[in-house]
Amino acid sequence: MSLVIKGGTVVTAERSFKADVYCEDGLIKAVGDVSNAPAGTEVIDAAGQLVMPGGIDPHTHMELPFMGTVASEDFFSGTAAGFAGGNTMIIDFVIPNPKQRLMDAYRDWRGWAEKAAGDYSFHVAVTWWDQSVHDDMGTLVREEGVNSFKHFMAYKNAIMATDETMYHSFQRARDLGAIVTVHAENGELVYQLQQELLKQGINGPEGHPLSRPPAAEGEAAHRAIKFAQVVGVPVYVVHTSTIDALDVIRLARANGQRVYAEVLAGHLLVDDSVYKSQDWAFAAAHVMSPPFRASEHLAALWKGLQSGILQTTATDHCCFCAPQKAAGKDDFSKIPNGTGGVEDRMAVLWTHGVGSGKLTPEEFVAVTSTNAARIFNLYPRKGAVEVGADADLVVWDPAGRKTLSAKTHHQKVDFSIFEGMEVKGIPSHTISQGRLVYAKGELRAVRGTGRYIKRPAFRPTLAAAE
Repeated sequence: MSLVIKGGTVVTAERSFKADVYCEDGLIKAVGDVSNAPAGTEVIDAAGQLVMPGGIDPHTHMELPFMGTVASEDFFSGTAAGFAGGNTMIIDFVIPNPKQRLMDAYRDWRGWAEKAAGDYSFHVAVTWWDQSVHDDMGTLVREEGVNSFKHFMAYKNAIMATDETMYHSFQRARDLGAIVTVHAENGELVYQLQQELLKQGINGPEGHPLSRPPAAEGEAAHRAIKFAQVVGVPVYVVHTSTIDALDVIRLARANGQRVYAEVLAGHLLVDDSVYKSQDWAFAAAHVMSPPFRASEHLAALWKGLQSGILQTTATDHCCFCAPQKAAGKDDFSKIPNGTGGVEDRMAVLWTHGVGSGKLTPEEFVAVTSTNAARIFNLYPRKGAVEVGADADLVVWDPAGRKTLSAKTHHQKVDFSIFEGMEVKGIPSHTISQGRLVYAKGELRAVRGTGRYIKRPAFRPTLAAAE
């Protein structure tokens, strides 16, 4: 299968230039001179448009078993919806139950993901500790291509990692040449605040942000970063949502520590007024952790993205429909946490980032694709427009417009946190593995064509040989 994208402007994280792109057998074969393309090659006319690396969403949860239910989006529908938004790869999360072997959980997720339409990889969460976890981490890194391990500092009595677990896991990850990632919220503080609010009779969605104040995130981010500093392992802070966390990340990076951080598209654009709605279902649909924040945090997060303190953008795509959210009708702490966005991330970031002058097109490519590829050791296979890279590309129409809505999106959820938002700048075509999978509104995703992508370890220490 061969394909040529003609007449467009290639945009990478470093520069923009006019060039045609030739793809064959799933790889980029030429950038510039495409005269060697064989007769019969499919041609995409990209005149007036931009040709960029396909988006990489480094934080999704497809068909996640969580809080007594299972996320409504599966690996096929979620990766297909991603295509419609210019996204060509996700990094999802394997989350073992307490005392479950990591390898057993990993095999479960690999099985569920076989239906994916787009490429995928996995972070693996460490939720407890014993010798089997130590051993399985080694197997995952050396044999399965996992180079990142997740630690939930929240969700007490469920998947929260204790400080002891974090200490041992951070050491093991360091020795194996892996990076650690953290969900930074003080789980004990959140749990106690939840009980206190419920006793006061505050049981609606308005209690959710009250139980998860910015200080709870700031404290956990500080603790995780100091753990990583002492142990000597790089750390990646997921879904940074507050000035409190941003400040400790900024300080650690200024001191030379290898700290990376992501921000969700939703945390840049949705504020905490949504929880004050008198419509319970509307407010509950926005329940996710960390919660949406006051406007001053949104402004600070944009500055963090512009200045490079935050390197990546994600969605934490974890969908629950209204009947699932209703499980917490009388107790906000039982509302399944999660919102959608894998289809919308790139359009809303282009509109409010590039469209407002906050980001250049090159910076947009960096924060939606290339930086994630670099941090998680996928680059230049992913996140690049160069010969030899995977032919995962998006043809971007900067003048294209549409209105975002749950009535028209491809995501398998009945609500959109961006409902009614008009965006300017949308994908006209998405190419995955050299195949046209989305073309001018037509979704051509094929079930099961996504590949599991191994990510090599970074430089391991000698202890990894033990």
